[in-house]
Amino acid sequence: MTEPKPEFLYEEHPDHPGWMKWGFKDETRYTAFLGEMIVRRDGGRARVRMTPERRHSNLANVVHGGAMLGFIDVSLFAAARSFGLITAGTAVTLDLNTHFIGGGRIGEPLEAEVELLRETGRLLFLRGVVLQGDREVVAEFSGTIRKPSAPRN
Repeated sequence: MTEPKPEFLYEEHPDHPGWMKWGFKDETRYTAFLGEMIVRRDGGRARVRMTPERRHSNLANVVHGGAMLGFIDVSLFAAARSFGLITAGTAVTLDLNTHFIGGGRIGEPLEAEVELLRETGRLLFLRGVVLQGDREVVAEFSGTIRKPSAPRN
């Protein structure tokens, strides 16, 4: 695994013991739109959490599908980081398959439970579910991340 980049945040959360803050330090980047994200390793899975706000809602006052997809995509990277497989930088999403199962409620934490299915030399295959409340399934997903290329000299 490469060294963490200085512009990236991955540190213990002072208000949530056992959880790490995750995201870019630069609040003008996309991840800031999603709000505070925290992650923790829980056995063979990673748990990634955000709390949706009004800015994440649609006209039905539930989490907008685009905001949900953004959260799921970012959760893949937060999970891969918590597994110690990537740090930050130029890893990319190759595909993301999602099924929306229910509407996410505003103001109540959403949690993505992500598991690694397989790692190859350049790829990570992951899957998971997004839960809310009493483990109510809001979405299920699978995705592939291409790990960062080695630095060029």
